Amino acid sequence: MDTIAVYVVIGIVGLVIGFAIAKFLEKKSASGILATAKKEASTIVKEAQTEGENIKKDKIYQAKEKFLELKEAHEKVILDKDKKMADVEKRIRDKESQVGSELAKYKKSSAELDEKMKDYNYRLEFIEKKQAEVEKLHKSQVNQLEVISGLSADEARTELVESLREEAKSDAMAFIQNTMEEAKLTAQQEAKKIIINTIQRIGTEEAVENCVSVFNLESDDVKGRIIGREGRNIRALESATGVEIIVDDTPEAIILSCFDSVRREVARLSLHRLVTDGRIHPARIEEVVQKTTKQIEEEIIEVGKRTVIDLGIHGLHPELIKAVGRMKYRSSYGQNLLQHSREVAKLCGVMAAELGLNPKMAKRAGLLHDIGKVPETETEVPHAILGMEWAEKYGEKPEVCNAIGAHHDEIEMKYLISPIIQVCDAISGARPGARRQVLDSYIQRLKDLEDTAFSFNGVKKAYAIQAGRELRVIVESEKVNDEKASELSFNISQKIQTDMTYPGQVKVTVIRETRAVNIAK
Repeated sequence: MDTIAVYVVIGIVGLVIGFAIAKFLEKKSASGILATAKKEASTIVKEAQTEGENIKKDKIYQAKEKFLELKEAHEKVILDKDKKMADVEKRIRDKESQVGSELAKYKKSSAELDEKMKDYNYRLEFIEKKQAEVEKLHKSQVNQLEVISGLSADEARTELVESLREEAKSDAMAFIQNTMEEAKLTAQQEAKKIIINTIQRIGTEEAVENCVSVFNLESDDVKGRIIGREGRNIRALESATGVEIIVDDTPEAIILSCFDSVRREVARLSLHRLVTDGRIHPARIEEVVQKTTKQIEEEIIEVGKRTVIDLGIHGLHPELIKAVGRMKYRSSYGQNLLQHSREVAKLCGVMAAELGLNPKMAKRAGLLHDIGKVPETETEVPHAILGMEWAEKYGEKPEVCNAIGAHHDEIEMKYLISPIIQVCDAISGARPGARRQVLDSYIQRLKDLEDTAFSFNGVKKAYAIQAGRELRVIVESEKVNDEKASELSFNISQKIQTDMTYPGQVKVTVIRETRAVNIAK
């Protein structure tokens, strides 16, 4: 046990001694590290001081350079200002010298003006003296003439004026007569040339409208479905469209009869939809007719817009555009109204350009001249007056409104384009094949024209030509002289105008022929 205790004590002592030695060595190492750190810190401080000195020198150098740059810029600004001041001073000196020279000139011119005024006054006095002498001499000569002629100066002047007036009047009348005859000849030639050029430059298609449309069917079996049980389908269709539907023995066809082309087109398209769909009954018919009517109204507006764009007309009121579109489904004497109006518009544009007028305004009036023919409700107002009222209502210019209202002479023509519209309307309507009338009424009108001519004494023969637009009357030369021939032409035209109804105008030509016949044997 004692030995173990001794060993334990020795071990403890050894541990203590080892710990002490370790502490000693640690302290020694720490002192070395501290010394090394102090040395490195001293080195870093020296390097920092050196680097700071270098940075300080660089900053001082940069500051000096910046100062020199600013100094140079400042000197440059000062030099520019000095230069500008020198320029201003130079201009001021130039102005002063110019003003001085102008002042010297003014003084010189003032002196010259004074001299001229003196000379003018002297000459004026001399002229006044000479004028007094001339007046005195004139009075003495007038007195001598009065004594010689036995007339006073006023009486002689009056007689001279009267004689000159009569002579001038006769000369003026002769000159006016010659000028008017020459103007008539020239005007006729120019008018014919303009009209012929206008007609030649406008080419349009000829279209004749009917009052019936034919709806073709694939088979006759569809006719029974269109008629319906006890005719209820066809009655519903006629009631909804206002069109008479004729179902007869015509193979694979149904006839739609109505004077209104819009209603006929609505009925035709509605029938096409119903037949294609296959469902045909009164409720379905009303639905399809409503949709088709709306489609036709949209198409009318689109046609109106396309027409005004094609003709280059701008700023037209939407209601007038709609009226233009409705003209597609309207005919006049068998002539499609929209085609007629487009043709008249083109003719008016060409003719106005030939005459030096505004072609755009003439085109506008030509397109709108027949809009009174497409009212949505029936009216007793003439179509020209109704069209003029519409144009005024929707803001058209007075020239256009007057041309529309006066193209059938319902009102007075006030502007130059008004007769152009009337002439172009007549050209379009008179073109061969443009219009179609009932044959019987046409023949009766020609016969009435000839009978009207035969009702006057001295008429030998009468011929209605050019589709009733001209009446040529041949008279007996023994009973009718030249003066009576002119009077007869006027009387016949007045009777036709009073008693007959006709489109356009009728030209009455009276021909008086004298023949001298001898036979050589």
